[in-house]
Amino acid sequence: MKHVIIGSRGSDLALWQAYFVKSELERLGCSVDLNIIKTQGDKVQHLGFDKLEGKGFFTKEIEDALLSKIVDLAVHSHKDLETNPPAGLTISCVSERANPADILLINKNAVDTSAKWNLKHRAIVGTSSARRKSQMLKYRADVEINDLRGNVPTRINKLRQGNYDAILLAKAGIDRLEIDLSEFEEIVMDPTEFVPAPAQGVLGLQIRSEDLELHEILQNLNFPEVQKRIGLERKVLNLLDGGCQLPLGVYCNEANELYVSFAEGVNGVCHSLNYSVTEFDGMAEKVIEDLKQKIVVG
Repeated sequence: MKHVIIGSRGSDLALWQAYFVKSELERLGCSVDLNIIKTQGDKVQHLGFDKLEGKGFFTKEIEDALLSKIVDLAVHSHKDLETNPPAGLTISCVSERANPADILLINKNAVDTSAKWNLKHRAIVGTSSARRKSQMLKYRADVEINDLRGNVPTRINKLRQGNYDAILLAKAGIDRLEIDLSEFEEIVMDPTEFVPAPAQGVLGLQIRSEDLELHEILQNLNFPEVQKRIGLERKVLNLLDGGCQLPLGVYCNEANELYVSFAEGVNGVCHSLNYSVTEFDGMAEKVIEDLKQKIVVG
C-alpha cells in the first residue's frame, strides 16, 4: 500500500481540497496523512498581492517541502501555480473543473437593479486581483477598488461588516465550502465577459517528477480534456511571462471557445479577444501576436 503525505495550506478552502484528494487516494487503496504548511501569502496579510515580491505566494513553501521530501503531494488551486515549475516537480494530474466564474457579492444596501451587475453607482469593491480590478473598471469605471485579503470566510466577513459594498471571489471556492450567502445579492459573472484566471476552478496535483509510482496512481484521478484546455490558458500566461497577478483572464470552455482579457496595467485599456479553437498547437502564440497588434494599434 502506497503511503502519501499531502502538503497543504491551512485555510478552509485549501483543507477542503486536500481532504477531497485524501479521500480519493484512500479510495484507490493509499494511506494518506496531511501536513499543514504556511506560505508567504498566508503570513503577509496586510499587503496587496502587487506589493509582495516575486511569484508563487501560496505555493513556494509547499514546493520546497516536496523537493525536500517532507511531503509527497501538493494540492494547489491550479491558478496559483507558476507556469514554469521548479526543476524536479511536475503536475501529475488535474481535477474536474468546478464552475470557473467569478462571483460578485453585494451588500443588500448597495444593490441598484438599474445598474450593471445590480451594483450601485460609485460602490466600493474589494479585490486584490489585478485581473478582477482591470475588468471591473472596464465595465464600471465609476467604482472604487480597495484591496481585500484573507481566506474566503474572512473576506466575506469583511463585506458583512460593511468595509466594502461588494467583493469579488471565485465561485468554485464558495461552492466547495457550501457557504450560505442568502444575506447578500449574488451575481455570477459570465466567464465569456468577465474572464476568469487561467485554470480557475481546477485543482493541480503536484509531485516529484521521479515519483513514478504515485504518478501512475494519480492517472486514475486525471481529466485529460480539462488538462488540454487549461494547458492552453496557462501557455498564454506563460508567454506573457506572467504570474497570478498579471491583469490577464483566459478561459477555454467545453466547446473549445477561447476568451481572453488583457489590460495594459490595472487602470489601462482592457483588450478582449475570442476564438473558436480547432487546433490547440500554436493557438497561444496566435493570441500573443493578436494582443501585440491590439496594444500597438490600440
